Amino acid sequence: MPVTQKPEKKQLFLNLFEMACVSHITHGLWPLPGNQRHRFDELSYWTELAQILEDGGFDGVFLADVIGAYDVFRGGPETALREGLQSPNLDPLLLIPAMAAVTERLHFGATFSTTYEPPFAFARRMSTLDHLTKGRVGWNVVTSYLPNAARNFGLDAEVPHDLRYQYADEYLDVLYKLWEGSWDDDAVVNDREHKVFTDPSKVRYIDHVGERYRVAGPHIVHPSLQRTPVIFQATGSPAGIEFAGRHAEVVFTGGRTSEEFQKAADGMRAAAVRHGRLRDDVKFIAMAGVIVGRTEEEAADKYRLYQQHASLDGILAHSSLPVDLTAFPRDITVAEALRRAEVPPSAVPFLPLERTVGQALDFISGSREDRFLAVGTPKQVADAIERWLDEDGLDGINLRQYHSFDTARDFAELVVPELRKRGRLPEPGGAPTTLRKRLFGEDRLPDRHIAARYRGGANLDEPIGSLELAAGNVGSF
Repeated sequence: MPVTQKPEKKQLFLNLFEMACVSHITHGLWPLPGNQRHRFDELSYWTELAQILEDGGFDGVFLADVIGAYDVFRGGPETALREGLQSPNLDPLLLIPAMAAVTERLHFGATFSTTYEPPFAFARRMSTLDHLTKGRVGWNVVTSYLPNAARNFGLDAEVPHDLRYQYADEYLDVLYKLWEGSWDDDAVVNDREHKVFTDPSKVRYIDHVGERYRVAGPHIVHPSLQRTPVIFQATGSPAGIEFAGRHAEVVFTGGRTSEEFQKAADGMRAAAVRHGRLRDDVKFIAMAGVIVGRTEEEAADKYRLYQQHASLDGILAHSSLPVDLTAFPRDITVAEALRRAEVPPSAVPFLPLERTVGQALDFISGSREDRFLAVGTPKQVADAIERWLDEDGLDGINLRQYHSFDTARDFAELVVPELRKRGRLPEPGGAPTTLRKRLFGEDRLPDRHIAARYRGGANLDEPIGSLELAAGNVGSF
């Protein structure tokens, strides 16, 4: 009788969610005993963290970023500055070489905005990082949402949301031409005998002329292991979903329920198919809170500690709330508070107008407590993660930090062995791989991705629209 082979269990892609600042997303917790967040500006913080993660079985560290201050709440940056809320904030790209130097298998994702800085210089930085890390990098594509960011780059106000995505579409088109089309794989010959390092016939200008950018090229860096870094994106808007369908390989999304998450993921998979890709070409990562203890009581005590020290002011400043609800009685409705503050309801579409101010503040305080929160013993946490993988269809998590470095250490010491026992994480000591190979089994983007159209120097002089129509793809905007 033939033996039926059991299907392989889906493995978790495990990131730690980081940002080079004091207060990233768990506001008010940085002064807790033993928390190292005040050391964010020390190189040793990042090298120590990288070694903890690699030794502890993490796949990667994901670095968030902003390029402006949170100055909407209470009409200025004072609350955010007091809280250490993402300011001061270091450049995440500069941290990666230090962490890569002390690790072999840890991967890195870094956030960079397409709205304000030109693409040629960024293409060079990412190719440099891909070389130095041996292909262990990814890029989280953002378009920037803070009004202060726009003013920092000479604008009076934010670029409208959907227009930012149009800019981003051309930005990536330029990058793909540089990363995929400007150099052939065998352009570097390193011929000592004939004193030729690069074969000039295998390097070309891109001569991009678009609505926003004019870039001649050629790319100033030779092809790296991945050429194009893994493309991450966080989105939920219609324009963002269409953009993800065209470009993204990994999407950060979430949901307060399993149904919310699955609806968002299905929308992005459908967008990928509209752009000539496969549904499985996009993987999904959610920010997850995991608080683990050796006993249920220990985990519950930690959770209570974090809840007690959470800063409501920090949460409100982070949400860029244009009305200070804490200035109003808790028993009046949100609608009444908005009327008194002379703020139109359209400015806060996420606030429930019929609820009381107290209820709204409690809702905002607990808004991180969605489907992807697990508090308990290693077995209970592993059970929850398996549900996220098997029932929801999640591929990985960005682990939210409550305490540096205890959050990472707890997960590594208590949860990783349990997940390995269940076949949900790789065994230790595997060979180093590129980030894309860890996620998809290949170093390079598949031929069906929109970036591949420029390989070998093809299509460099074709406008975007004609190529989309020829491929039968739907335009993004």
